[in-house]
Amino acid sequence: MTDSNGNETDSDTQFVALRPLLFSLGYQLTGSVADAEDIVSDAYLRLRRARDNGTEIGSLKNFLSTVVTRLGIDHLRSARVRRETYVGPWLPEPLVDTDERPEFERIELADTLSMAFLVLLETLTPTERAVFLLREVFEFDYPQIADTLGKSETHCRQLLTRARRHIDDGRPRFDADKRERELLADRFFAAVSDGELDPLVDLLAADVVAYGDGGGNGPSLPLPVNGRARVLKLLASLARFAGEYGLRLRRAPVNGQPGALVVDADGRLLNVLTIDIVDGAVQTVRSVVNPDKLRHLGPLIGTEHPLRGGGRPSPRRRGPAGRAAPEHTGTHPTARRSAESRMDE
Repeated sequence: MTDSNGNETDSDTQFVALRPLLFSLGYQLTGSVADAEDIVSDAYLRLRRARDNGTEIGSLKNFLSTVVTRLGIDHLRSARVRRETYVGPWLPEPLVDTDERPEFERIELADTLSMAFLVLLETLTPTERAVFLLREVFEFDYPQIADTLGKSETHCRQLLTRARRHIDDGRPRFDADKRERELLADRFFAAVSDGELDPLVDLLAADVVAYGDGGGNGPSLPLPVNGRARVLKLLASLARFAGEYGLRLRRAPVNGQPGALVVDADGRLLNVLTIDIVDGAVQTVRSVVNPDKLRHLGPLIGTEHPLRGGGRPSPRRRGPAGRAAPEHTGTHPTARRSAESRMDE
């Protein structure tokens, strides 16, 4: 917004200052970088309309946070059915900390932005998720939360209690010493890059799990891969393909955890890897291959590439009498949530 002389107004200046918070709220509500950007832009447009209509706004932060929260809840409600039928494991869009990221996305990548935590948030209903984030992450008080959601303070407290119970049951743990975590991650990604499996044996936890999100848009892992031996085979395949197709791993923090971008010689992106390190070992490996979730990160390796399908049909599991088994769906966390908490919707 500008005044009659074309200068930015105080609202514009305040909006720019609030944009990292708004983006963080939108992203943690939706798990999507693109949707968070759209929601923040929509919030700005609504602010402009409110100002143009002469609406008195007491607290710009409260006004914008309310708009972003309500848009985020609406988005989650419309997305739930799609996510419950998602092909293979669902993972959030990766938030990669690079110099190329827009300034407004440069938010503190705390553990609450980790992929493990965002997947856990998917077990909550949209309103539970909003209450939990506003209170536990953004430290809003109950009157603010009640006003944002249009609910009573008592109801908001009940929603938070329910949300905490679900979150506490599965809250992810990470090694507290960031330096030790990075050193172990350096060894892990170096071993994968070099195709050296021996070092990986000592780096992987015995019960390590690997997830691959392709969303039906290319090669992926239809089911989680469990156990050190099976994950080693998976990483060996990745190293072999990297060598065969001239791919390299470019290290970068992903959602606040150690990660890497798998790129070709031209810098085009194939997938994003991130790992969780617990008790001095790699506990979880996650790979986002779905191109729809990577477009915000720059140029992608095209669909003609063999590692994106390249015209070759993906192998399907065979059912009885040689029939192709149905695609695996429904691994999104919301598919496992009972109907006990739907009263808030």
